[in-house]
Amino acid sequence: MSRPRKDAPLRSDAQRNRERILEVATAELTRCADAPLSSIARKAGVGQGTFYRNFPHREALVLEVYRYEMQQVARAASTLLDTREPGEALREWMDRLARFAMTKAGLADAIRLVTGAPGGPDKPGPTPVMEAAGLLLRANEEAGTIRPGVSEDDFFLAIAGLWQIGQGEDWQPRAARLLDLVMDGLRAGAPGR
Repeated sequence: MSRPRKDAPLRSDAQRNRERILEVATAELTRCADAPLSSIARKAGVGQGTFYRNFPHREALVLEVYRYEMQQVARAASTLLDTREPGEALREWMDRLARFAMTKAGLADAIRLVTGAPGGPDKPGPTPVMEAAGLLLRANEEAGTIRPGVSEDDFFLAIAGLWQIGQGEDWQPRAARLLDLVMDGLRAGAPGR
């Protein structure tokens, strides 16, 4: 019996299993950095074999959860631009980014456990999210809805407060207020105003 190539696309049922594992793992690892893998598999509704075929060890799962969440945020930028005006797309994406920030904060302990071990893997860089921010910023600049010349670095420095908000129950209103302030600042001096 031949085994599928490592880079071969997954069958649709295998892809659904993988995504279900990632969704459950995100919630469980955010709640508890050392959540048992067997509990994650059970809550995802997959057997141990399916789980370990996708994620042979904790490190692989934690890093893939981080990458998966980052990719979901990055993909949302172009989807929002396809369905919304640029200003609305940017503001909605900022809310999505805030949810990612809260997930990342919850996963921070799990990521540190994995990447802090001697010989452990490096934490993935933020490139997809930076590129998504750039896409949204350029679309808004072209539409005249934000001030010209805002770089991705400027944007992330402006929203850095997201990573200071605790995960308590009140994080959403605090994040919304912060992001509204940032959005107002981006609009100040926009040619279309």
